[in-house]
Amino acid sequence: MPPDIALLTNPAAGRGRGLRAAAVALARLREAGLSVRTLTGRDAGEALDLARAAVADGVDALVAVGGDGVVHLAVQALMQADPEARVLGVIAAGAGNDVARSLDLCRGDPARAAEAVVGRRTRRIDLARVTGPGTSSTYVVTVLAAGFDAVVNERANAMRRPRGRMRYPLATLAELRVLRPRPYTLTLDGRVRRVEAVLVAVGNGPSFGGGLRIAHGASLDDGLLDVVVVKAVGRLDLLRTYPRLRHGGHTAHPQYERHRVRSATVALSGTGVVAYADGERIGPLPLDVEAVPGAVEVLVP
Repeated sequence: MPPDIALLTNPAAGRGRGLRAAAVALARLREAGLSVRTLTGRDAGEALDLARAAVADGVDALVAVGGDGVVHLAVQALMQADPEARVLGVIAAGAGNDVARSLDLCRGDPARAAEAVVGRRTRRIDLARVTGPGTSSTYVVTVLAAGFDAVVNERANAMRRPRGRMRYPLATLAELRVLRPRPYTLTLDGRVRRVEAVLVAVGNGPSFGGGLRIAHGASLDDGLLDVVVVKAVGRLDLLRTYPRLRHGGHTAHPQYERHRVRSATVALSGTGVVAYADGERIGPLPLDVEAVPGAVEVLVP
């Protein structure tokens, strides 16, 4: 029997690019003789239910079509399966595509990206397991943001106008006006570190936000988390430093710290911060983060 593939699509990804990419990928996969079932949820909850049902039914691979958000959903579904049955494919068609970028997967050409699914070559990668008080585990592929970037995301998502991507620059400017360091307590492999910081992030992979390498040097298959801290900096200093995230130049800043650990707890005194990861809202601090080595296999070229 041909491999049984489930194609999970976010119809809103990339302003319709997700649906177009799914159509191209579907044609290529079926041309290659694969059995493909298509899953398209009306919202994230329905998409996750469809993905979980497909995984429970024993599909050979769950292929996410869209951005990092739909990959995030696919991973949650896969983690209910036996370890040897967790096979993920990615047809990148979103705005950020940091999962595809971190794995050197094709972006912008769904037919070529589908070749990795056809070829069936895999690479085993880690995930980060995130839990909060009284909550179930959430699995993260890229970066958990728990500082300035998370606050910007939360503000942008609360804005009714303008629509589209312009919300994020406006939210960034609004948060810069009230920028201040926050009192974090970090527990890193059992060691407590108290620090005033404007940005804290926990990287399983190196980048978020469409190629911002906040956790520059992080690897998806080393069994470790990279906890990044940017201590107290001013508004102009932060603005000057931000473009350097594209190539990792921020790591030379004197207020930058990086800690490589297997587990971390990120807590905050005072006003709360809601963390984001893989572009998705995770929940308020405190949060526990633990590396899960070799959690899933990813189909790669």
